[in-house]
This record gives sequence, C-alpha cells and structure tokens, in this order.
Amino acid sequence: MAMTDIRVLGIETSCDETAVAIVNEKKDILGHVVYTQATEHLKHGGVVPEIGARAHVEKIDSVVKQCLKDANLSLKEIDAVAATCGPGLIGGVMVGSVYAKALAAGQNKPFIAVNHLEGHVLTPRLTDNLDFPYLCLLVSGGHTQFLHVQSLTEITLLGQTRDDAIGEAYDKFAKMIGLPYPGGPAIEKLATECTDTKNALENYPLPRPLMQTEGCDFSFSGLKTAVRNYIEQDKNTEIARNKVQDLAFSFQEAIVETVFDRTSNALSMLKDDNLAAQCFAIVGGVSANKRLREALSTFLQSQDVTFHAAPLSLCTDNGAMIAWAGLERYKANLIDDISFRTRPRWPVGTRV
Repeated sequence: MAMTDIRVLGIETSCDETAVAIVNEKKDILGHVVYTQATEHLKHGGVVPEIGARAHVEKIDSVVKQCLKDANLSLKEIDAVAATCGPGLIGGVMVGSVYAKALAAGQNKPFIAVNHLEGHVLTPRLTDNLDFPYLCLLVSGGHTQFLHVQSLTEITLLGQTRDDAIGEAYDKFAKMIGLPYPGGPAIEKLATECTDTKNALENYPLPRPLMQTEGCDFSFSGLKTAVRNYIEQDKNTEIARNKVQDLAFSFQEAIVETVFDRTSNALSMLKDDNLAAQCFAIVGGVSANKRLREALSTFLQSQDVTFHAAPLSLCTDNGAMIAWAGLERYKANLIDDISFRTRPRWPVGTRV
C-alpha cells in the first residue's frame, strides 16, 4: 500500500467522551464520531468515573462501527489501531485500550499506545501542517503546561500549574454560583455579557498568582479562593446577574494576563537556550476560549511568533487527535505490543 494511503483508526476514552476517528497520511479525517456523556454526569456536577466507564463499555462498539461506516471503510482497510492508554480516568482508558487491542489482534494490525496529552500536542501538525519545533501551551480541565515540542519523541516540559489547571478553575467558579458542569463555556459567556469592564476590574480586583516571577509555572488556587471570597460576601443574598458578569469578566482577564506573562517567560527561556520558538500552538479544551485565543494571537503577533489553534471541534477530547498521533508513530515505526499497560498518570514525552 502506498504511503499516502495509510489509514489509522484512533480511539479516545480517557474521560467523558467515547470518540473514534480515522485519519490518513494526507491529513484527511475520513470519519469522526463522538458520543458525549454530558447528560449522564450533569446531575452530579462533574464526571463520575464509574458512570463514565460503563457508558464507554455500552457505546464503544457502536461508535467504532459508525465511524467505519461514515468513512466507507472496513477494518481490513485500516493499517493500524491507536488508542489512548493514559493519562485519564483509568476505567475509561482501559475500556478503549482493551477494545483497540482486540481489534488490532483480531485483524493482525499494529497497535499503537497514545499518550492523551501528546494527542492534543500533536493536533496542530494535523490541522495547521505545523513543523517541529514549536512552543505549545496545553490548557484543559486537568492540565496547564508549557511544552517545547522538538520532535515526535522529544517533548520537554518547561512549566506547569502548581495546583489547579485553568479549566479546573473555570469549572469550580461555575460550581460556586450554581452553574452546571462543564462550567467553562458558561463563565466565558457571562464574561462577554459584562457591560462596564472598567467598573468590573475596579470592583473585583483579583490576584495574578506568580505573575512577574521567574519561570513559566502557573498557580490558580489563589485566584479561585479570591473569587470564592467575593461570592461568600453575598452568600445571604442572591448575587445580582450584573455582579456575576462583572466577576466573570475580572476572573477571565486575570487568567489572560497571567497567561501573557507566563508565555513571555517561556519564549525567553527558549531564546536564552538558543531554541527560539517561531511558532506557538495552544491546545486542549480551554483553547476553545475565544477571549484567550484572540488575545494570545494579538500578543504573539507583537512578538513575531506565529499563532496556531485547532478548530473548535478538535479542541476538546476527540478521536482524530489519537488517530493522528498514532499515524505519526506508525510512520516512525514506533509500534507497541498489546501488553502495553494503561496508566492513570503519564508524563508527556515518556514511554515508561
């Protein structure tokens, strides 16, 4: 089979989406099906691992079959099967990886274990034809990290959050004011409804933890606590909607300014080591935040650094990123044995 005909099926089940995609070397997404469990977890205010794992078991077979149907392909026409093997909620990870291993073994196809985070990190190579190296900001519900992506097998951690991830801070803020999970999009919407931004910043002066300090680590627990304190001040009376909008705006601006500061430091770190990054990519669920995307794009343009962000449909967990990461590893002959063990924690850039 010609190299341009390579097709890899990818399975993602690390959290609350059962996602399957088929990608080819020409970077076409031939099929992509996502079953979201949002409704199942809504009443619990967050993802319940046991419920998630059961839903993956119930849906994965039909999602795979639908993806193959949409792509008008049979399993025999797939060259390799890739699956998220961590990090993530281990019950869900096991469902997807075991299913993928069974497919690979049954069809005598190569199996490729994909690090979920590396799936996000490599997405700009699928969507934007981005070449190595590049500086990547991974922002999601569970992770906030700066990564220097030098090659498929060389990804260096430059800095990360010391406590809450950005997405986690958004979700916890939403929960404090009674908004359903996931709360990030709801807080973003409230922020856009703020009518007096200057007044919002004056009335709700929030901290920017670690800002103007060395390195590019983050910390958001102090910001989250400050938000809670403002909410607690009005706990005996319902917070007026305009006050919630103002607080949401101030909160989002605090995050944006912190990201600017940390990004500037990350760029300087690479420059100091003669590894100047000319390309910057933001990936992960929080990269769908419009304010953050637009502000970073403008900031990086002033730094003569190109900005890349995936289409909104590929920001959150999806099968296409796993299929693409699998395809990259397949081309590099980085094939895994079906005995590869799943893991709840798996640092980027490692295989042990």
